[in-house]
Amino acid sequence: MKKINVMLIGVLLLLATMGGYWWGSHRIQDRESRIASKEPKAATQTARKILYYRNPMGLQDTSPVARKDAMGMDYVPVYEGGDDASITSTGQVRISVGKVQKLGVKTEQAKMRVLDKTVRASGRVEADERHIYSITPKFEGWIEKLYVNTTGESVSKGQPLFDVYSPELISAQREYAIAAQGVASLKDADNKRSMQQLADASLLRLKNWDISGQQVQGLAKSEATRRSLTFDAPVNGIVLEKKAVQGMRFMPGETLYQIADLSVVWVVADVFEQDIGLVQVGSKAQIRLDAYPDKRIEGVVSFVYPTLNAATRTVPVRVEIANPKGLLKPAMFAQVEIPAISKGEVLTVPTSAVIDSGTRQIVLVQLAEGRFEPRTVRLGSRSEDYVEVLSGIADGEQVVVAANFLIDAESNLKAALGDFGHAKGGAAPAAMGSEQPSASVTAPVNNKTAGVGHQGLGILNGVNANGTVSITFEAIKTLNMQGMTMDFQLANASLATGIKPGSAISFELVERKPDEWLITRLQARRQHEGH
Repeated sequence: MKKINVMLIGVLLLLATMGGYWWGSHRIQDRESRIASKEPKAATQTARKILYYRNPMGLQDTSPVARKDAMGMDYVPVYEGGDDASITSTGQVRISVGKVQKLGVKTEQAKMRVLDKTVRASGRVEADERHIYSITPKFEGWIEKLYVNTTGESVSKGQPLFDVYSPELISAQREYAIAAQGVASLKDADNKRSMQQLADASLLRLKNWDISGQQVQGLAKSEATRRSLTFDAPVNGIVLEKKAVQGMRFMPGETLYQIADLSVVWVVADVFEQDIGLVQVGSKAQIRLDAYPDKRIEGVVSFVYPTLNAATRTVPVRVEIANPKGLLKPAMFAQVEIPAISKGEVLTVPTSAVIDSGTRQIVLVQLAEGRFEPRTVRLGSRSEDYVEVLSGIADGEQVVVAANFLIDAESNLKAALGDFGHAKGGAAPAAMGSEQPSASVTAPVNNKTAGVGHQGLGILNGVNANGTVSITFEAIKTLNMQGMTMDFQLANASLATGIKPGSAISFELVERKPDEWLITRLQARRQHEGH
């Protein structure tokens, strides 16, 4: 009986072991079959067809095979059936609402407004050329005594400058004295008339030598010959130059003093070529001097020079300023602001709305949420923040003013513009490399920043030879980045156009790759502007 029970237990254990093995094998096969059923879907996802590779900077350049650009960046694959950004057959750009929010797209209405532009230029204080006088004797002589002996000294009209001795001067005086005596002693009318003519000629010679009228009258009344004569200052002013030295010999035509009347001075400003059309004679100007930063001095544009400095591409503009207190001194540095003549209300968009390719300017018009249309526009005059649009958009249309470069990168606008040109009856630009398809186009976005721009303030140190810009910037809080000096790539080389080194700037950064930053907006700002 006991033996039967042991056998029964052994059979049950054997059956349980076999059942467990069968159940486990069945579960493994079932799991493998489920995994196998999913693999074709994953393989299908990873095996999406690559249409072509596009330039990572959005340039009109594609390649049928993977490659790198001149900066070492990988070309971006464009897959068939992408849905993040697409280009319609009419040339419109469609981007999902979620992607629009990620990119931080902002729009503003194109509207009519008056462009208040101020032309800014650097200049220097100069003496009024019409009020500069040179003291130049017309005869040979020696300086016996100096009354004004230092450069920069103020003089008044009629103030003695120096005494001169000249044999020619003594000879002319004696000639006049003899002629005067002859006039007095001769009785014959004809002889007396001739002697009077000789006396008048002697006096005229003294006058032609710049002897003052008072001194000439004194010589006419006096019978004695004076050994020396005094030269007086012809105007009120400042001695700009003094070559006269006591005891020196001078020759006819030699400049001994140069005196300038500084009650009115010029500020000669160097206006850039592109702004000279906005400056007119008679315009008011505001002058700020480094010597008196708290003073704003007003002047009037009196002359626009007819020549251009080929080295600096600037035109000199003369501003005339009253200087009764003598605060403005020649060679002082000045900052000049000239309000431009307004044309009245014109159609404008913010300057940040314009994408400049170098050959044409493009504005993205928002037709609906997530739907944009690139328009080629013709631009006119500019102000600090707005630019006139002569053609391409209409009053009231919404234009993209922020993240337009990121939309460009997402959708490859070059292809969109090609289709847009055909739709409007124009010719599409020829693509470099293989044909640029107008199908759906995608581009990866860095998940770290999600395409959001970071705002910064700083100073533009200059544009480097390789096209990068050197910027000394303040701390950027959104990046936890301390202030420092760095070189950055520009999304478009034209972003730095017209901004002089040393200018205060504001800019926008996006992360193109991990720890690789790109400037998508760059504009000058006034020094006193804050965050």
